[in-house]
Amino acid sequence: MKNNIYKSAAQVTVFSTVEKGLSFFYRIILTRIIGAEGIGIYQICLTVFAVFLTAASSGIPVTVSRLMAKSGAVNDTRGKHSAVTAGILCTLAVTIPIAIILFFGRNAFGFLFSDERCLDIFIILLPGLIITSIYAVIRGSFWGNKQFLPYSVIELLEDAVMVVAGIWLIFNVSDPVIGARNATIAVLISYVFSFVVSIFWYLKKGGRFVSPKQQLKPLISSATPITAMRTSTSLLNSAVAVILPALLINVCGYTSSEAIALYGVVLGMAVPMLFTPNALIGSIAVVVAPELSENYYKKKEKAVRYDVEKTVKAAIFIATLLIPVLFVLGGAISEFLYDNELCGKIVRVSSFIVLPMCIMMITNTILNSMNCEKRTLVYFFISAAAMIISILALTKFIGVYAYILGLGLSHTICAALNLRLLKKKCSGISYLKYTLHGLMVVVAACLFGWLLNGIICQYVAPLWQIVICAPLILGFTAGALYCLEMFTMRPFKKLFAKKR
Repeated sequence: MKNNIYKSAAQVTVFSTVEKGLSFFYRIILTRIIGAEGIGIYQICLTVFAVFLTAASSGIPVTVSRLMAKSGAVNDTRGKHSAVTAGILCTLAVTIPIAIILFFGRNAFGFLFSDERCLDIFIILLPGLIITSIYAVIRGSFWGNKQFLPYSVIELLEDAVMVVAGIWLIFNVSDPVIGARNATIAVLISYVFSFVVSIFWYLKKGGRFVSPKQQLKPLISSATPITAMRTSTSLLNSAVAVILPALLINVCGYTSSEAIALYGVVLGMAVPMLFTPNALIGSIAVVVAPELSENYYKKKEKAVRYDVEKTVKAAIFIATLLIPVLFVLGGAISEFLYDNELCGKIVRVSSFIVLPMCIMMITNTILNSMNCEKRTLVYFFISAAAMIISILALTKFIGVYAYILGLGLSHTICAALNLRLLKKKCSGISYLKYTLHGLMVVVAACLFGWLLNGIICQYVAPLWQIVICAPLILGFTAGALYCLEMFTMRPFKKLFAKKR
C-alpha cells in the first residue's frame, strides 16, 4: 500500500510540476507582452472570479473525495455515485443564479474592481463559472477513486490549452487592456476543454449520476465550512486587490497606473514565485487525503498517526529545500524572467514565508480529512485578520511590503494553530525536532548560497548565476538534511520497486 502511495505521489508531482512550470512560463510571456499594468488587470479579474468560483465549489471536491473514501470503506458503490451527483447538484444551484445575476446586473458590480476597465473583461469568464464548478466535482471523484493519472493528465492539458490559446491571442498585442482581455478568453477556452474531457472520462470509467439523496445532507454539512474558508480566502484576495492599490494611491502618492503596476509585480510576479511549492504540496495532499480519510473512518489510529507525521515532515522538507534558492537567487530569477528588480527584492525578503505556508497548506488538508472543517475555518479568520491589519496599518510606512508582512503573519498563525490541533487529534506525533533541524539547515544553506553567489555574480549574467548556484545550493541543503537524518533513500527505493 505504501508503495502505491509513493508512486501515486511521484506521478502527481511530476505532472503537477510540469503544469506549474508551463503556467510559470506563460506568466513570463504575458508579462513581457502586456506588461505589469496588463498583468495587474488580468490578475484582478481572475482574483474576483476566484471568489465566486470558490463560493460555488471549493469545498465540494474534497468533500466528495472524502465521502467516496467513506463509502469505499464499506464497499458502497452507489454511495460513491450519489456523492458525485449531490456535488454537481449543489454547485449548479449556486453557480447558475450567480452567473445570471452578474451578467444582467453587471453595472451594479463595478465596486468589486479597483479599476473600471476590469468589469467587461470579467464578464467573459462567467460561462466558465458553471462548467468549471462541475469539473471540480468530477475532479473530486478522481481523487476519491484514487484515479490520479487521469486527474493529472487533464490538469496538465488544461494548462497547455490555455498557454497555446493565450500566446496565439496576445501575439502582437500592444495595448495592456486588450492583452488582458485576450488572456482571459484563453482561460475560458481551457475551462471548456477540461470540462468536456473530464465528463467523458468519468462516464467511460463507469461513473454514473444517481439520486443524490443519500449523500446530500452529509455533503452540505461537511462542504459548507471548507467552502466558507476558501471563499473567505478569495474574498480576502479580492479585498487586497481593491484595498492595496487604493492605499498606494491615497497614502503613498502613486498614480492609478503605477499602483496597478505595483500590484501586478507583487501578486502577478513575486507571489507566484513564493508559491512554487504548491505543486509539490498539492500533489502530496491529493494522494494522502483519500488514504487518510479511509484510515480515519476505519479507526486505524496507528496508520493515521503515521500518515500525519510523514506528511507534515514532507512539507517541512520541501520548504527547507526551496527557501535558500529563493533567498539567494530571487533577484537573479526575477531579473532573468521578468526584468524586474522590485520583484527580486520582494522574493528575497519574503522567502522565509514558504515554511509556514507549506505547513499551513498540508495541515489544512489533513484536518479537513479528519472532519475538522469548522476549526480550520475559525483559524483562517484569525489569521486573515492579521493580514488585513498589516495592510491597513503599515502600507503608509512600508508600501507593498505591508502585504508581504501580512501574508507571513497569516500563514504563521494558521500553521501554528493547525499544528496545535493536530497534536490533540493525533497524540504522539512528533515534528518539533524535525522543524528545528530544518531551520538550522535553511540558515546554513542561505549563508552558503549568499557567499557563493556573491562571488559568482561578479563574473556571470543572471541566467548563469541560476544554472551554477541553484544545483549547488540544493546539493548543499540535501546533503545537510541527509546528515541530520531528515530523509532517507527508502521512498525512492519503494518508488522504483517492482510490484509483487
